[in-house]
Amino acid sequence: MANIDDLLLAAILGVLQAATEFLPVSSSGHLVLADELVGNAENDLTFDVALHLGTMIAVVAYFWRDWIMIIGSVLSDLMEYGWRITAWSRHSLLGVWVIIGTIPVVVVGLLFSSFIERELREPWIVGIMLIGFGIVIGALDRWGSTFLKLFEITLGRALAVGLVQVVALIPGVSRSGITIAAARGLGLDRPSAARFSFLLSTPAVLGASVLQFNKALTSEETMLWAPMAIGVIVAAVLGALVIRWLLAFLVRGTLMPFVWYRIGLGTLVLALSATDVI
Repeated sequence: MANIDDLLLAAILGVLQAATEFLPVSSSGHLVLADELVGNAENDLTFDVALHLGTMIAVVAYFWRDWIMIIGSVLSDLMEYGWRITAWSRHSLLGVWVIIGTIPVVVVGLLFSSFIERELREPWIVGIMLIGFGIVIGALDRWGSTFLKLFEITLGRALAVGLVQVVALIPGVSRSGITIAAARGLGLDRPSAARFSFLLSTPAVLGASVLQFNKALTSEETMLWAPMAIGVIVAAVLGALVIRWLLAFLVRGTLMPFVWYRIGLGTLVLALSATDVI
């Protein structure tokens, strides 16, 4: 049975996941730091499942209209044109580019996830990634050209963003941050870059959620259903709100506030790591 500490931890991690998964500051990096500061939870799988499911619900709930349009368009074009995708509509092509852009991270994730979990979750690595890729994200956002909209993405650009997404498997990099920045560097305006980043995350998030839930069903670890429900609800509701806020913010704002946050946090993490505090 869950105690009040489990419920509180689930709510806190849900807030942390919602705030950092979709903002360009690295959710995995923040969760590594949270583990170092509060200690490993006794029921890690409960919280892992909750955060994955909450993230999945947030991104699917916010973009469901986009996905309905994409799926319907693909089915219609398949019936009319078959696999001659050069004749497909822009919604269908966007769906194809998202799938192609997802392939690299799925392949690398399946091959190296154990290595990443075992070797790359050190606080000092998180600190370096926060600072180093914060600078990269800031540079690409600052000097990226702005001449393309969402439906002007090409196969080459989608694949390039997908390849860059692989780097975000390292805690501290930020999947949303590096994919938005890469899309900016390839010519997309900020709102289009962010929207493509979130659409690109959907298949990967769905896959990770299914794998994590299957792991829970086959594990001998006892699931704490009440904390899991709280974590899912908090991460899902706040996650959708964060997506909405970021898309609105990027209409006029830049990624620089997040870059300075990353540099500040990364510097603090390196200092704490050097003094054996974490």
